[in-house]
Amino acid sequence: MVSLVGKFSNDLAIDLGTSNTIIYAKGRGIVLNEPSVVAVKRGEDGTDLILRVGREAKMMLGRTPEGIEAIRPMRDGVIAHFELAETMLRYFMGKLRRGKFLGRPRVVIGVPVGVTPVERKAVRECARSAGASEVHLVEEPMAAAIGAGLPVTEPTGNMVVDIGGGTTEVAVISLGGIVYSKSVRIAGDRMDEAIEQYINRNYNFLIGVESAEKLKIRLGSAYPDGEGRKAEIRGRDLVSGIPRILELDSAEVREMISEEINSICQTIRSALEQMPPELSADILDKGIMLTGGGALLRNLGTLLKEETKLPVHITEEPQLAVARGAGKILENLSVLREVVAD
Repeated sequence: MVSLVGKFSNDLAIDLGTSNTIIYAKGRGIVLNEPSVVAVKRGEDGTDLILRVGREAKMMLGRTPEGIEAIRPMRDGVIAHFELAETMLRYFMGKLRRGKFLGRPRVVIGVPVGVTPVERKAVRECARSAGASEVHLVEEPMAAAIGAGLPVTEPTGNMVVDIGGGTTEVAVISLGGIVYSKSVRIAGDRMDEAIEQYINRNYNFLIGVESAEKLKIRLGSAYPDGEGRKAEIRGRDLVSGIPRILELDSAEVREMISEEINSICQTIRSALEQMPPELSADILDKGIMLTGGGALLRNLGTLLKEETKLPVHITEEPQLAVARGAGKILENLSVLREVVAD
């Protein structure tokens, strides 16, 4: 019995996200949550020197001198730079090994429902190269639903909307399988880019993507709330070339991201229209479960209630739902066999 416990004590569940990488350790819960960013120094011979990974690398975004670049290895929920993704994952897993974790862990990783076989293979090979002994993939909406506590193995419909940094995943789940799914590459990062571009275009004012993200968190909303919040943002005036401060209000920030919000709403409406009628009654009673960091956008639940006329729920700590769900799969081998995507 002791050897069996030892065999599985290193198991990890990983949400390899566009914005953040979150790791769940079997028996311990969430043990790591860091930005998916790697800072690299470009060598004259074409080689890269890794300077920082994770939180320290994100602090360098937009602040690096010539020859140094802060890079996000993940894009739209999939690996965009294999070598840097492997380096990042190896670093994060190494941090855990320096603590109480030893050996080569078995790993469960969440992937978007729309990934290609080539993208699945890249995730699997990346994890193995980073030190995993065995790699299982689970579709992110399934992991998110499990993390949110939905009864995914029962003969009843469960609708989950997982809004991450790179993708929005909409799925209807019943009997341990995904009955309907749709993945669109419109989520938190696209909102940040929309804010950055709007301010550049309408104010001749240049800000970085990190500043745009902070503005979204402070002022962003999906539905009018009458609060009239305001915030200052620092950047560079493109006419004078001089740094200055720009004041914006919540109504205007809502306008900046309205196109992305509308696309997410349309994806949800499309799912409701295409699901089997037997499951529609279940969704009518149980409503929609929101997960992912995008679920924290102010008044998003209110907007979706207005658009769909259905109950809308936001799970506790929605940004951790995929990692927690993948972790629950690790803790229950019978569930693992039913819901893994590979």
